[in-house]
This record gives sequence, C-alpha cells and structure tokens, in this order.
Amino acid sequence: MSRSEVSHVANKRVILGLSGGVDSAVAAILLQRAGADVQALHMTNWEDDDGYCTAADDLQDARNVCEQLGIPLHNANFSKQYRDQVFEYFLAEYRAGRTPNPDVLCNRDIKFGVFRDYAKRLGGDLLATGHYARSETVDGHGALFKGADRGKDQSYFLHAVNAEALSETVFPLGDTQKSEVRRIARDSGLTVHDKKDSTGICFIGERPFRKFLSTYLPANPGPMRTPRGEDMGRHQGLMYYTLGQRQGLGIGGRNDHGEEPWYVVGKDLDDNVLVVAQGEHEMLFSDWLIGTDTSWIGVAPDGLAAGLRCTAKIRYRQADQNCVVTALEDSRVKVRFDERQKAVAPGQFVVFYDQNRCLGGSVIHEIG
Repeated sequence: MSRSEVSHVANKRVILGLSGGVDSAVAAILLQRAGADVQALHMTNWEDDDGYCTAADDLQDARNVCEQLGIPLHNANFSKQYRDQVFEYFLAEYRAGRTPNPDVLCNRDIKFGVFRDYAKRLGGDLLATGHYARSETVDGHGALFKGADRGKDQSYFLHAVNAEALSETVFPLGDTQKSEVRRIARDSGLTVHDKKDSTGICFIGERPFRKFLSTYLPANPGPMRTPRGEDMGRHQGLMYYTLGQRQGLGIGGRNDHGEEPWYVVGKDLDDNVLVVAQGEHEMLFSDWLIGTDTSWIGVAPDGLAAGLRCTAKIRYRQADQNCVVTALEDSRVKVRFDERQKAVAPGQFVVFYDQNRCLGGSVIHEIG
C-alpha cells in the first residue's frame, strides 16, 4: 500500500471483500499492517451445487484466512441480485449474438453496488477488495488508475464503477506485484498461499461452456460460409462463437484450400450463418467502432465533442491503442483507432485511458 493509503485507512473500519483466494487474503494482511479495523465480507453469487462452481470451497478458505488473521467474517448471499442484474444480461447478450463480459457488471452492480451497501450496514468507513488497481481522489472526485503490476492490472474490469464508490474504496494491492503477494502469503503462513488463481466466470467454472449455455439457450445450428458464400460446414449455434475465434471451427485438411488458419469474421443473425475466412482476412480488422451505454468515471473528459485523443483497450491485457473518441447522442461514442484493430467483438467493452488513469468505457455495439 502507498503511504497515502496507509494514512487513509488507519483507525478506520474497512470492510474487505474476501473471496477465499490469495489476493484478498493478502489485502487483509496489508490493511491490518496499516492499522485498519478490518472485517471481512464473503459474498455468495451462485448457488447451484453441481460440482463445477467452487463457492463452498471458497467460503471455507475465507473462514480459514479469517481464523488465521483474527478478523471477523460476514457472509452475504447476493445470488438473486446477481441473476437479475448480471446473469440475465449475460443471457440476453448471447441471445443477440454478442459476446458479453459479465465481470464488468458484477463489479459495477454487485461488488460496488449491493455489496457496498451491505458493507455500510456493517458500519464500514471504507470498502476494500483484492483487485490490482489504484483509487485516488482527483479534483474532489474518485478516480481509477492502473495497478503497478501491469500483467495483473484489473482496471479494465472496474471502469464502470462510479466515482462516489471509488472515493470510498481502497485497493491494498494497487502498488504490489503478484510475486510479492504470493511471498507475503507464504511468509504469513496462509493456507491459500499457493491456491490457483480463479479464471473465467464463477457460474461457469471449469465446465464445458457450450454445455452450460445450452441449458439456458436453445442451440440453433446452421451453415458456415465464406464471405463469398462458399459452404464450409455447419456451426453449432451462433452464440457459441465470437469474432476472431480460431479454435473449434472443425475446418481443416481441405485439399481445395491452403493451410492458413480459419477465423470467425462475421455473424448473419437473420439467416443464421456463421461467416468464416482463412488467414488475415480484411473482415478481421476494424478502423473504428461505435460504443453504447458509455460511462465516465466522475466528470466526462473535455474534448469529446471535437474528438478526445487518448488510448483504449478492446480486451483485457491488450496493450493500449492510440485512438480518438468522439461523443455522439444517447451515451454513444465513436472510437477511431490510429491502427486497425483485430477481432473487435460486439458485446465486449472498450475502455479508455489517459496514461495510467482509467477514464471510463463503453459497450462495443458496431464495428467498421
């Protein structure tokens, strides 16, 4: 933690979101070292016990961490809110042939929404999580910055959290490298010091994605065709594919084509056609995109009417891309990139940055 964060949390009650993983466990240690009155809050977002979701094991790990560190543990069930505000959105986006990112909504509506409200009822002065990001107050507003560990920076997933919530939040791991987190956990004797990082979405876990999705949305197989209309086989359902996808197409070894890989380059929802092309096809690349439901952290930046020069990411862990963002009507923006972008997927988020500061983001709606 930075010196300013240490002074910020000293002698204050901090409600820490404790997942049961190593990151939030070490966040608890750092908060204790800074003199905070730490209480842990573990949330349950998914209740289906089918052997894939690790919610029960995570709760037990959270209990063990709290016992080792001597901090109280609260447990709250937000599964109804999660289904209503995140999971239904997830299904609606796939139904529309898009590729959603529910982690962004989970942060905005659950962790920094109903979770934050619950933390206040516990008497919390501040909220803390194990995210690799940094929060500061700039010109009287909460602001979000990239974490010091650029390989773990999670500001992309936090871009829709509002400034008020950020002003009441501390990220203890913001200035810490992941390797240091593991070392602190090991030296402190935490049982989770070598626990594998969670990947993907909790409600899917390690289960086959297509099998999971088909239990909620009926599969609708159809033809796979090239942009010129050449028949290349059958797809299992447009919802199972995303633009730029290479694996799982079942195309290969055809004598009438070369050995270059095949990619998904489009979806024809009206005729239920998956459009595929070989190699670095022009349909894989976009010069611009239209974003909807744009959210800015605090006050919208100056210069949007004429075009704001900044950087953006169209996916997590992508290097920052130079672009110009122009405001349109109805919370829409047009983003024009200096260099063509590969595999821009509608439904995902484009997130904007001014150097290390995250400005906000938008849902990718249209590409061209």
